[in-house]
Amino acid sequence: MKRVLAALSFIIGFLAFSPAGAQGLYTREYHDKALVKKAQRWMKKGEWRLGFEKADAHPSVNAVEFYRQYQKNPGQWQAMFRWLQQTDLTTIEKGRHPIPGTTLVASVEDSENGPLEKRQSESHFHHIDFQWVVRGVERFGIIDHLTSKPNCAWRDDVVHYDYIREKARFMDSRPQEFFIFFPGDWHIAKVANDTSDQHIRVIVVKVDYIGD
Repeated sequence: MKRVLAALSFIIGFLAFSPAGAQGLYTREYHDKALVKKAQRWMKKGEWRLGFEKADAHPSVNAVEFYRQYQKNPGQWQAMFRWLQQTDLTTIEKGRHPIPGTTLVASVEDSENGPLEKRQSESHFHHIDFQWVVRGVERFGIIDHLTSKPNCAWRDDVVHYDYIREKARFMDSRPQEFFIFFPGDWHIAKVANDTSDQHIRVIVVKVDYIGD
């Protein structure tokens, strides 16, 4: 019960950020302009990379969330980016690979995109989804908070949603960019795209989310 109440408070907190008349809410919004600029400069400067040069953050990544979470939990982020840089992700065996020095596990998945109607939306409360397609093209969807609602109870740190398809935003993921889905990014993964080959290899790491 406590977990459900905490999750509801978290969601309500996001909705409170939505300005009057907004067309939709797709991520946690921050209205501290100085903080937003600081986070954007930090991302652009790239100190977080620690030598990681294989891909860039997709423009959809919430810069302030990335900045704040990195500052709160640098050990996991630094170890993850080092491991990603040092590992040949196209040839490593599929499966779960512990990231040395942390409790993190990288899941290497050889998978296939599917029709949108067969893909579930989801979000997490205690973890952040780092997702990077290293082979192929994966389409992600982001759903609107204002017109979506949970359709099940939280289980194993995941909840699913009923959403309006026309309000969802879709983006294609390629090896040049990685995505990060924070708890405020209600997302759909492995959606079929417009290419002729729907087979993908994706790296998924669940980083701990440190709350406010």
